[in-house]
Amino acid sequence: MSKKFYITTPIYYPSASPHLGHAYCTTMADIIARGKRLRGFDTYFLTGLDEHGEKIEDNAKAAGVTPQQFVDNVATKFLSLWDTMKISYDDFIRTTQPRHVQTVQKIFSRFVENNDVYLSSYKGWYCVHEESYWTDTQVVGENHLCPECGRPCEEKEEPAYFFRCNKYVDGLLKFYDEHPNFITPVGRKTEMVNNFIKPGLNDLCVTRTSFDWGIPVKEAPGHVIYVWLDALTNYITALGYLQDDDSRFQNYWMDPDCEIVHLIGADITRFHTIYWPMFLRALGLREPSRVFVHGLMMMKDGKMSKSKGNVIPVPPLVERFGVDAVRYYLCREIPFGQDGQFTPEQFVDRLNTDLANNFGNLVNRTISMIIKYFDGVIPAYQGELNALDAALKETAEKTIRSYEVLNDDLKVTDAYAAVMELVNAANKYIEDSAPWALAKDPTKKEELASCMSHLANVIFLSGTLLSPILVTKIPEMYDQLGVPVEMRNYEAATHFGSLGGVTVKKGNPLFPRLDVKTEVQFIVDLMNAPKEKAAA
Repeated sequence: MSKKFYITTPIYYPSASPHLGHAYCTTMADIIARGKRLRGFDTYFLTGLDEHGEKIEDNAKAAGVTPQQFVDNVATKFLSLWDTMKISYDDFIRTTQPRHVQTVQKIFSRFVENNDVYLSSYKGWYCVHEESYWTDTQVVGENHLCPECGRPCEEKEEPAYFFRCNKYVDGLLKFYDEHPNFITPVGRKTEMVNNFIKPGLNDLCVTRTSFDWGIPVKEAPGHVIYVWLDALTNYITALGYLQDDDSRFQNYWMDPDCEIVHLIGADITRFHTIYWPMFLRALGLREPSRVFVHGLMMMKDGKMSKSKGNVIPVPPLVERFGVDAVRYYLCREIPFGQDGQFTPEQFVDRLNTDLANNFGNLVNRTISMIIKYFDGVIPAYQGELNALDAALKETAEKTIRSYEVLNDDLKVTDAYAAVMELVNAANKYIEDSAPWALAKDPTKKEELASCMSHLANVIFLSGTLLSPILVTKIPEMYDQLGVPVEMRNYEAATHFGSLGGVTVKKGNPLFPRLDVKTEVQFIVDLMNAPKEKAAA
């Protein structure tokens, strides 16, 4: 039986059109999911939208439409973006879907039955943008600014249900100790403990009465379930929890050997690493294996965000450079788990250096030499004839091991950097082996054949390892390299030397070199174009 892997993105808030920042997290999740499928894992990939809350209600009023019309309109834009970016999600959950609404109501009823929630009233400083309440000591300055986003908070008092956090806090701390990799990077765990748990964790407000756009509480008319209880449960409602068909839930969440990974942004770490495990404990369910906090995509003027209007639209980038180039940049230029800055110069340089000069040129040169020296037929693999052959094969085998270990530890950027090191090694192997010199010496025919065989198999391997990123170009590479359809898989590619006796064919360059000045200016103009901002 194959290993099981369940990966999720945060469900995004549809307050305006999606942009490159949204594409970053979802593309990284897609690369991870595709990589697991490539290696034979039973993989399920979830993304979606968090469509309730006061902010949506306010934005809909400002737009002159109903909240449902507002989120329906934005949802089409997210789905279009995922199609553009070739996102291979298995499910797209929306919190307005009946399957989610009905299950969340059942979950709340269980909390009521088990005395995990109680009715009281709440008075505090509320930030609409963050959908969060803050205490007098948490807001900043005389203007009572939100400690997360810096916007002014509004003092509110209303009846509300509260979740009993103190009932589960000791168990949570024990879980942290027993599962040191639960929160990654580890510094995020320290932040959660020191900033939120040690000072004394208040019970969590889980219903609201001051607005209507939410899931109604059956036990208390006039209350709607607060956005964080509503939103977090999407990870199990999408699998069929408490529904007639719960087969996916049983297959993934209820299998203790299934690895469950949530990819999230730093701004929602508290909810995913403190409250979500508590909700699951209250339901008698297991916790996720890992909550991975990815970094932010920064611009020169700070975080890329809809409210700032400094976002980069994705479709023009994809149309200009191709989806593979954009996916590759997001994976390689921004270290996964750290903040990274987008600049036009870095974008063009990364594509030219890695894809055009290194990988694309390796494919082009090798195919040209096989056509020239062996009438287009890749020589059969005969083992290693010299130290250069042996070193290249050793690098290839080391790359496979590194690729698997690094990907399994979610060090995704490092995993694909290792593949590019293999590509660089192959390019150096060409210079050191000098096949053009071997071709002039009839006694070196066997060495020349070995050189071409090693190069073809390195390209086959490296291309296959890169296929979770380069989703359109690797099939083209397979065609040019003559890889039979039945061999276009991980097992064949990682069996070094399996490719031979097939005919290559010259094709267009996979990644033509970009004119730096022209393409940088294109991106600068794109960044300076008028942008849609999120509604206030």
